[in-house]
Amino acid sequence: MKYLLIQGEKKRIPQYPHHKDFVYRCYRFFEVKNLYSFLTVDGLFFLPKRFYLTWKYKTVVPRLLLIDPTSACNLKCKGCWAADYQKNSHLSYEKLDEVLTEARKAGVLQVIMSGGEPLMRKTDVINLCAKHKNLTFALFTNGTLIDETFVKELVRLENLNVYISLEGFREETDSRRGPGTFDKVVAVMEMLKKHDIGFGFSVCYHKNNFETVSSDSFLDFMRERGAWLGWMFNYLPIGSDADLSLCCNAEQRAFVKRKIEAYHLKHKFTIIDFANQGHKAIGCVAAGNDFVHINASGDVEPCAFCHYSDVNINNMSFVEALRSPFLKNFRSYKPFSRNLLRPCPLIDIPDALIKVTEMEGVRSTHLYNPETPHQLAEKTRPLAEKWEPVANKLFEEMPDNEKNRFGILTKLLFWGNNQITKW
Repeated sequence: MKYLLIQGEKKRIPQYPHHKDFVYRCYRFFEVKNLYSFLTVDGLFFLPKRFYLTWKYKTVVPRLLLIDPTSACNLKCKGCWAADYQKNSHLSYEKLDEVLTEARKAGVLQVIMSGGEPLMRKTDVINLCAKHKNLTFALFTNGTLIDETFVKELVRLENLNVYISLEGFREETDSRRGPGTFDKVVAVMEMLKKHDIGFGFSVCYHKNNFETVSSDSFLDFMRERGAWLGWMFNYLPIGSDADLSLCCNAEQRAFVKRKIEAYHLKHKFTIIDFANQGHKAIGCVAAGNDFVHINASGDVEPCAFCHYSDVNINNMSFVEALRSPFLKNFRSYKPFSRNLLRPCPLIDIPDALIKVTEMEGVRSTHLYNPETPHQLAEKTRPLAEKWEPVANKLFEEMPDNEKNRFGILTKLLFWGNNQITKW
């Protein structure tokens, strides 16, 4: 029997595909002490099965699929990159059903829906989760469309969870998402807690809120409201009109890293900090190695922040999309740095972004504010140059067992995946 300690209470974890099982796997992932425990996070036989599926489908298959049912949203948050997609874009129920069927057959374990606001299609989401009981689902949601009726559906389905987005406390959240938003979502959290849903919170941190959202007071508040885990995303200046002034500088990014890690160690609370935990994920997880994104127009992208694609799911199967020349080329360059505290080609190694995208057929998936990889790299190169010495220092400060966490075997894992797909 599996258990997690949540706010001092020992919570029983049902078997996959229960939504609490995904939280448990995340906890185990960030508590990994050696290669064996890393490779068995998803079960003892997951790795050989994954190699078999890679050989069978002649491409790597991600653990997790992020897919956007719609680009529509009931809020108008300042600076949201989802606004760069066409507002009426959506994937039909039939296409979503088809993709999920193919994805599970290929070996995908978890599906996260974002947007836009995925609960703009609440009925379709419920029906898909009910039909695909062999998958774990979650939603990145602003939370304002969750009511008691929907929470009862979460209890009934068991394989659906929610990650509620905030910007910090009331002032930070309402200033970007609209007056009253914070109080609404806190009330929703209390409702989810009452029904014992293992929900999480999601935060985009930037220059104006990084201290608040990484503070003990905010993280304590989230746990007290009932959150089981947190997702932290550093602000990326995606799109030609993006506000560069919101980007955290190197010292601010390092501040968040230290605060989040200290909190995790103290409370054993899982926080997924995409920018600063590349050393725990063996670098970038995008392009299908562990993660792939399909936007509401059907464009298949390496991740939700890398808005470039060469294929569309409306024209092909899920497995065919994973075999896209762009995704294959993207994977061949990983890891992008020997220092895995610099995992991201968008903001850490911008010249790598140029290399992986310089091929026929790759295009920007922005509708209103497209930018070339060269233009994006020009914006992020100064940030990368200032982060590099800070990241190198942080890397040197790590204990040897953390610094060399998986050694040569992780390189063999990457090499093995790439070689199998060539056979």
